[in-house]
This record gives sequence, structure tokens and C-alpha cells, in this order.
Amino acid sequence: MDNELPGLIDQFLEYLEIEKNCSKLTLRDYRHYLQVFSDWFSSTLPGKSIEDIDLATIRKYRVFLANKQNEKGETLVRVTQNYYVIALRSFLRFLIKNDFKTLEPSKIDLPRTESRSLKFLEKDQVDRLVTSCDTSKEEGLRDRAILELLFSTGLRVSELVSLNHEQVNLERREFGVIGKGRKLRIVFVSDRAADWVKRYLNVRKDNFKPLFIRYSGKVDEFGSGEKMRLTARSVERIVKKYVRRARIPVDATVHTLRHSFATDLLRNGADLRSVQEMLGHKNIATTQIYTHITNPQLREIHKHFHSGNK
Repeated sequence: MDNELPGLIDQFLEYLEIEKNCSKLTLRDYRHYLQVFSDWFSSTLPGKSIEDIDLATIRKYRVFLANKQNEKGETLVRVTQNYYVIALRSFLRFLIKNDFKTLEPSKIDLPRTESRSLKFLEKDQVDRLVTSCDTSKEEGLRDRAILELLFSTGLRVSELVSLNHEQVNLERREFGVIGKGRKLRIVFVSDRAADWVKRYLNVRKDNFKPLFIRYSGKVDEFGSGEKMRLTARSVERIVKKYVRRARIPVDATVHTLRHSFATDLLRNGADLRSVQEMLGHKNIATTQIYTHITNPQLREIHKHFHSGNK
């Protein structure tokens, strides 16, 4: 294997694609993060190789990241800076696994970042959101079906827009999706969500393959309808539109509905492991972000022991 950084990065990306089964989106992000490091390394330390990477190099790179600006001319937030360093650590781990001499990645610490607030909607807010759609029109029926399905399944936006007709079994109220890391899981559809998806499909006169299609722009009359598939960005805009229309005091997104799905299950007695499976989380630690807002025992302890309660 060759010691040139760009060539090694390509080999690492091939490893992620073939052996780790990473998604195209993950590969794109890693390519970007490591290309930034490669460009910085070759311009800042010309003539140096991967064997010369040490903690002093990493400190200089982190100073560079702290001052790096995005396309809007804003400096990168700490969380984004960490993504670059996480990608670099994974790359170094790959190199060591393949017997290259370089910095041990475990020596690179990641600074703590502030926890992002966990936004979710209460049940009455979800009801206001979904009922704000004008279901007298086909587009409104589609939007209602999208919102109901998101809250019913906890799907990620990428998972939702990739759905096809034949994939969704509305009679059994379940279907399979391939999520992050190409991991397959089963999701379940509530009676209400299944009803609205059926209503939407019943008014569709096309034979397009995608479950959710767009209603603007040129119609793809002769293809499978792939060009008619609704995009992730369009779904985000749809959610924002109805959040404003329903006057919900939360800056809700598709991911907020995913949080709301998990919170609703836990509040109603579901166990954490089951919710982990339904969300498609690889680690239980990821699902545990919900426990501090859904643990009724903590609420009772506060109510019973805090002096401010009567």
C-alpha cells in the first residue's frame, strides 16, 4: 500500500463502503472531512507523511478548524469541528489496523460539547399539526399521510422519501426499512396513519413507484415515476409549513416528530429496548436521551420531595 494521503483516504473509503456497509451519505461526509485534512496537511506540512502525524499536528489542525469558515462565512460550531476530528480518528484507526505507523487515535480527545435540547410535541400539538392539512385536495391528503406516518413510525426523512408502494403493507400495519448503516428494521403503522395513507393512495390515479410524489414541476409521464419522488428537503418544508399554520410554539422538524414518536411510546409504558429497536438505534445509549423526560418515577420523586410542591 502506498503512503500518499489521498490514496490511503480512497482505500479507507472503499473499506467503509465494502466492509462497513456505510451509506452513500456517510461516505460523502467522510470524503469531505478527510479531504479538508489532506489539503491542510499537504499545504501546512509539505513533505511530511502519515508517520509524522503527532499530537502537535492535531493541535494545529484543530486551531485551523476553529477558524475555518463555512459557505456563509461563519466559523464552524464546536459540534461540526468534532465531526472532522472523529473522521480523522476513524481514518487513523484504519491505518493502524493495516500496519501503518502513525498516531494512535485513542490519544486524540474530543472536547465536551453542549447537549442539544430535545424537542418533541405533546399529543395535542401533534393533533393540531396533522389536522391543519386541507384534505379536500390530493396534495393535502399526501401531507396528512406524511405527518401521520412520521409520528406513527419514527422514520427518518431519508427513510420516508425512499418508500415505494409495494413496500408498505397497510393490512399488516408494518413494513421494513433500511436505515443508518444499512441496518434493516421493522416499523409499525398506527390505525390512524394507515387510514390516511389509504385515503391518499385511493385518490392517486398514477402508477408511479414512489409512495409520496411531488405535485409541482414537469410530470414524468412515461417513466417509473422516480423523477416524481418527493425529496427530503421538500418534506422538511412541508413539516415547517404546517408547524406555522398550526401555530405550534416549537421550531419542529421531521426529527422532532421522531422524538415525539419515541416520547409518546415511553410515556405510555414502552420499554427502552423496544423503542431502541423501533428507532433503529445501534446503541442503547442513543435512546437513553429520552429517559430524563419520560421517567415517571423521577417526576414522582420531585413531586413528593421538593419543598416547592404543596
